Amino acid sequence: MILRSTLLAAGLALAATAPAPAQELRPVEARSIALGEAAGIAYYTVEPEGYRLVVTLASPDATPLRLETRLVPGQSVLLSAPRAADAAPEQIEISRRDDTVLVRHPTPVAIN
Repeated sequence: MILRSTLLAAGLALAATAPAPAQELRPVEARSIALGEAAGIAYYTVEPEGYRLVVTLASPDATPLRLETRLVPGQSVLLSAPRAADAAPEQIEISRRDDTVLVRHPTPVAIN
């Protein structure tokens, strides 16, 4: 009984710390994102030079921030927000794999 409870607790702890799977972003279909204190949207349009990615983030007490970039297959952009001095930053990675754009929260690297 104790072993089963211990295994269940360990499994729940691992699930809680595992990164969420990447979510697909479709053309011109905005997806809500959050990064630290900021929240906003991300979307892309298909253009001849590549996929035009637009990310807009805002927090209650700051001017909104907009990032615009073009992604070709194999490229990605990483957005990060600092946290406490001894904590890894919160991150969002948006990447293009062939004709698919994925949004994910990568596992932060521990800071020692």
